[in-house]
Amino acid sequence: MTNGAIRVVIVEDHNVVRQGLVALLKLVDGLEVVGEAADGVEAIAQIRKHQPGITLIDLRLPRLSGVEVIERIRKEAPQTRFIVLSTYDGDEDIYRALRAGAKAYLLKGMTSDDLIATIHAVHAGKSHIPPAIAEKLAERMGAEDLTPREFEVLEQIVFGKSNKEIATELDVSEATVKTHINSLLGKLGVSDRTQAATAAIQRGIVPFESLRKPKR
Repeated sequence: MTNGAIRVVIVEDHNVVRQGLVALLKLVDGLEVVGEAADGVEAIAQIRKHQPGITLIDLRLPRLSGVEVIERIRKEAPQTRFIVLSTYDGDEDIYRALRAGAKAYLLKGMTSDDLIATIHAVHAGKSHIPPAIAEKLAERMGAEDLTPREFEVLEQIVFGKSNKEIATELDVSEATVKTHINSLLGKLGVSDRTQAATAAIQRGIVPFESLRKPKR
């Protein structure tokens, strides 16, 4: 491999997908896969070790999320360039990834040509957001953020907690919980708790890591 090759680290917890990406990129002139990781902690170690030109990263990872990896690495090395490869197109996933510093967001149904072109574009200092992703991002940018307390209430709703249980968990009154619920329903553009829980999951508002750690 020539010295001018783009060095790539691949972060993907599904072994078959990761090995497929490795096999694909090894066939491409000008690209060199220098590291692999199956979780967020391992990703940070591999990126620190290899200092790649490009990191391909999934968002839903064990131990640390893709967004957390991007945030931590970019605090240490702001020039590090990330391309998100995700199965999920929820507007909150997209928003968080790009806000953290990712330069491109691709869905895993992309073609190999799209992926390779994006790697070259991002390595050259450009961003790449496909039109469908850009549209969802624009919708999210126009939406009002949930407050930290509203997010906590929404997270509890996702886990099926009643207003009384939420009040106990957050050490507030049931009246306060109802006020937060009414506010977050309006911000999410939904009419009831079930729709709020569905929107929270589909849009990536409640992170995948939280879904794997139910609240007591």
